[in-house]
Amino acid sequence: MTVVYEDNHLIIVNKAAGEIVQGDKTGDATLADSVKAYIKERYAKPGAVFLGVVHRLDRPVSGLVVFARTSKALARLNALFREGRVRKTYLAVVGREPSPAAATLTHWLTRNERLNKSFVHAAEVPGSKRAVLDYRLVGRSERYALLAVQLHTGRHHQIRCQLAAIGCPIRGDLKYGAPRSNPDGSICLHARSVEFEHPVTHATVRAVAPLPALPPWPAFAAMADADAGLD
Repeated sequence: MTVVYEDNHLIIVNKAAGEIVQGDKTGDATLADSVKAYIKERYAKPGAVFLGVVHRLDRPVSGLVVFARTSKALARLNALFREGRVRKTYLAVVGREPSPAAATLTHWLTRNERLNKSFVHAAEVPGSKRAVLDYRLVGRSERYALLAVQLHTGRHHQIRCQLAAIGCPIRGDLKYGAPRSNPDGSICLHARSVEFEHPVTHATVRAVAPLPALPPWPAFAAMADADAGLD
C-alpha cells in the first residue's frame, strides 16, 4: 500500500494486486485494515479509527482506492460516485489491438454469483444491467497493447468482460479468456487515476497511481506517463 493523497477528510492509496479492499470469506488481511493502522500510527489516534469504504477493486487488480476519513466525507463521496461525478481512468494491457482504436462499448451484463463471473449480452435480457465504457489505444509493445478505459457505469467485472467480448481479454485474466496467467496471480488492469470535486473544500482532487513494477508494465511507463500528462 502506498498513500497517493491524504487530508483530514479522505485518503487515496495505491492498492497492490492481490490485496482485498474489504474482508471476504478468505479471512485475509484487508487494505482497509492497513489504512486504519497507517492513520492510527501517523496521527497517534487513540481508540478505533473511522474509515469509510467508498468503492472497491477486484483482488487481482491494482491501483487507486478512495477512502473517507469522516462520516461527512463518506456520505458526500458516496453521492459523487453514485451520481457519476468521479472521473476514473483505468489502464489495461491486452493481447491484441482493438478495432477501432477507440470506441464506446455498450452491453448488457448478467452476473453468476456461483461462478463469480459476469456474462455479456448484446441486448437486454432478464436480470441484466446496462454497462457502458469508453476505451482508446494508448500505445503498443512488441506483444501487447495498452488501453485507457473510462467507466460510465460500475458493474461487476465490467472492464474485464467487456474487453473480452471484443476479443481483447486482459493479460493474465484466465476467467475472461486470457491464454495464460501472470506469475503473481494479478491481471494487467490498473486503476490509474481519479478526479473529482473534494467533498468538503470543493477543490479539484486528481490522483495518479504509478504503474506496477512487474512486466509488462515497465514497457508502457513512458507512454502511460505522457498520456497522463506526467512527462
